[in-house]
Amino acid sequence: MQRNFSALQNEFDLLVCGGGIYGAWTAYDAALRGLRVALVEQGDWASGTSSVSSKLIHGGLRYLETYDFKLVRKALKERKMLLQIAPHRVWPLRFGVPVYADSRNGTLLLEAGLTLYDAMAGFPGETMRHHHHGQQEFSAHFPFLAGTASNRDERTDVGASLLAKVWKAFASKLAPTSDESPRLKGGFTYGDAQTDDARLVLELVAGALARGAVCVNYARLVAWNEEGGKVGGATVQDVSGGETLAVRAKQCVNTVGQWTTATAQGRAWCRLSKGIHLVLPALPTSEAILLTAKRDGRVFFIIPWYGRTLLGTTDTDYRGDIDRVVVEDDDVDYLLAAANRFLKTAWTKADVIGSYAGVRAMKQSDAAHPSKASRDWELKTDGSGLHHAIGGKLTSAREDAAVIVDAVCARLGVDVGCATKDTNFPWKPTQDFAVWSDEVVLRAQRLGVDGESAQWLLRRHGSRVEKVFEIVEGSPQLAARIVAELPFIYADMVLCAQDEMVLHLPDLLRRRMPLLILAKLNAAEIRQLAELVAPALGWDAERIAQEAEASL
Repeated sequence: MQRNFSALQNEFDLLVCGGGIYGAWTAYDAALRGLRVALVEQGDWASGTSSVSSKLIHGGLRYLETYDFKLVRKALKERKMLLQIAPHRVWPLRFGVPVYADSRNGTLLLEAGLTLYDAMAGFPGETMRHHHHGQQEFSAHFPFLAGTASNRDERTDVGASLLAKVWKAFASKLAPTSDESPRLKGGFTYGDAQTDDARLVLELVAGALARGAVCVNYARLVAWNEEGGKVGGATVQDVSGGETLAVRAKQCVNTVGQWTTATAQGRAWCRLSKGIHLVLPALPTSEAILLTAKRDGRVFFIIPWYGRTLLGTTDTDYRGDIDRVVVEDDDVDYLLAAANRFLKTAWTKADVIGSYAGVRAMKQSDAAHPSKASRDWELKTDGSGLHHAIGGKLTSAREDAAVIVDAVCARLGVDVGCATKDTNFPWKPTQDFAVWSDEVVLRAQRLGVDGESAQWLLRRHGSRVEKVFEIVEGSPQLAARIVAELPFIYADMVLCAQDEMVLHLPDLLRRRMPLLILAKLNAAEIRQLAELVAPALGWDAERIAQEAEASL
């Protein structure tokens, strides 16, 4: 993947502005249909909302409560397909849903909802199908969850003194217990899927490039250019070098997410909702947990990811600076309090390793709370002929992008159908995936790469993992982990710097490899990494210092 700003001087059938998941899918789809495509992004690929998600490819179990069956069905269909066409990029992840004595949704309602979820997914196999577990079985499955009779001291104890019982009853009158963990009755497990959102976007951009598209990051939209009241391209500035040029295109699509609200028209179309995630130490499970916050009834997740735990997300209306979305103390307090109600060992702010915030651009709605607003998507076309993608989800972006490209093709008079459905991802191995995975792990271990890092290498790079092995063969010391607790090796970082359109160190350390989120790196460690990749990126000592400083 190489960046070539000057290639934007050509004339295109389609110009896509916005390099998140919707822009990437649109460019990839259009390129597969044979259109001449340009994709520009003002920052790095997926540097907005598309790299700060919950990292899930899922149907959205909670949307059944709002009767958004169409959205759930669409997302489940996409989930099934992505697991098949991109097994290296999207992999199964099971979720646990505990049922407590005071749960808003009890056993019968959850059984009905999960049965419906399975039915809408086409009654999937054992990996994805839901199961009910009794209290002891569920507790053994998720031993870190509070609420069992034993850890709440709720069993009848023959040896307990009458005085202790009296005091407990008296104390319960003095202090409210609504925020305590209630008694666990059992729970369910069910299947969904997980991804690395930033690398999902990156692979689609790579696929568009491979099909002849011109894709340029750090290319800022200055203005849409109109002639006779119709958009015919845009003026774009090279953020890196300062050069400005006019990109000519017959059709243009705006997939800029939250930046749609920079205009009055966009503000009328969109509702912004802020969400944050916290990064916390790993829990003793490879499965995720779906929980409901006591304060407001919102669903949130505890998710394993790259050897850490993601806790999120919040969902609050956002009216702040769209260029600077930050994690606030209140957001952190909310998530920790919500999670700690269900944990045997409470997390504190000292346990928070990292955090990130993002803004969802949803369709405008009059729902009282953003969590009740639809996550479905729509295409708007204004009077100038400019197309705007509004709303949507990471999971269903492919199908929505197909609608965008259908509309573009109709305007161009091109009769070519969508080519992304059931099409293998660019980096999917050609061999049987299970056999290939075993071979990759064995080869990696022979080269000195530990097993866990090897598993993540194949998920991160797919068939391109061979390039990582070539680097290790030339420099065996690069098989070592960068951070002892995280499954990232130095050779992986070197490949990303060499071949993934990295311009700045945060591109590398936040999105290509999210070390700045998953680890607390000090200045010396960050500078060491900058020095390691400097030869690949052509950085001198001054540039190394600048990039290291910008990454703190």
